[in-house]
Amino acid sequence: MKNVPGSGTLEILSLANELEQNGKDIIHLEVGQPDFNTPQHIKEAAEKALERGETGYTPSNGIPELREALAQYLSEREINRKPDEIIVTPGAKHSLFSAMTVALDPDDEIIIPSPCWTYEGMVRILNANPVFVKAEEENQFELNPEKVKEKISSNTKMLLLNYPNNPTGSLLDEETMHAIADLAADHDFWILTDEVYERIVYTETPPSIASYSNCEERTIYINGFSKTYAMTGWRLGYTAGPADFISEMIKIQQNSTTCAAAFVQSAGLAALKESQDCVREMVSEYEKRRNIIVDRLNSIEGIHCVKPEGAFYVFPNIEELGKESMAFCKYLLSNAGVATTPGSAFGPGAEGNIRISYAESVKRIEKALDRMEQAVSSL
Repeated sequence: MKNVPGSGTLEILSLANELEQNGKDIIHLEVGQPDFNTPQHIKEAAEKALERGETGYTPSNGIPELREALAQYLSEREINRKPDEIIVTPGAKHSLFSAMTVALDPDDEIIIPSPCWTYEGMVRILNANPVFVKAEEENQFELNPEKVKEKISSNTKMLLLNYPNNPTGSLLDEETMHAIADLAADHDFWILTDEVYERIVYTETPPSIASYSNCEERTIYINGFSKTYAMTGWRLGYTAGPADFISEMIKIQQNSTTCAAAFVQSAGLAALKESQDCVREMVSEYEKRRNIIVDRLNSIEGIHCVKPEGAFYVFPNIEELGKESMAFCKYLLSNAGVATTPGSAFGPGAEGNIRISYAESVKRIEKALDRMEQAVSSL
């Protein structure tokens, strides 16, 4: 485990919690957790499931009703998967780790666009090797397929995509997706697409690469309920892919977590099948917050912020302020009471930026920005 990196987010969170315990008011903009409560109808579905006695094991791949509903949802995204090509998991993180375990042997390589969420730890645990390809800020953090091509080697087994992206909020356009799909076909590697933010988009929702016909048998699609339905603590995710790949993931689940909790799966079923107004309302509120935070950040001297197209993060550049990202985050925390995450936590090439979550109320965001502006002016 000596090569497994720690979490920069959790380091800041720990420091923030310590300050709070000593009486300091901290505005938490470091953690990717919706500030909304889980919608009432989803909670009620879980309560009814508990009353029905849904407290035992389920099939390791998930209850049939949920997998059928997921197959229907995916078909609306033009992703053609049968219920037996879907596995329900206790969270998208478990989906990611299980999928990597199936695909990667020691010393295999997985290409990961950077800035990126903390996938590296999972890869290192498997004794595989992450190969990072930088998405340039001056190009709105868009992925360049030619740079991906340069990273392909005889050891490349998988390419990981995460769009809308955490931490940048960037999307993949269709031209780029087609180019990536062709690379995967030409060089015979898996595509692992993490789409947990796919419903949190402020432009027209792009297609999933999993819907491309030449990717159908080489794409592993991962999603979950945490971000879309404000269900982070429920731990419910799923994976869709070729039947033989999913069968291998089922073996891993049978020998590790067994299954997702029965009543949680029933809650997920209600989330999918009932009104989606709650999702639209949350996304509308996120968009309002995004516009406020981007405008305010760009008005602060020394800070430059690309406007994200999805997710609920901004990734402003703070290089002109003359501090490394971790030092700046600690400065904001101690001097402004605002918790943010250093860019250094998000892979090579992300130093010089910080991640700010706007999964917080407008009132708290505006208060945080007032504090940040004052703290920056004092540097």
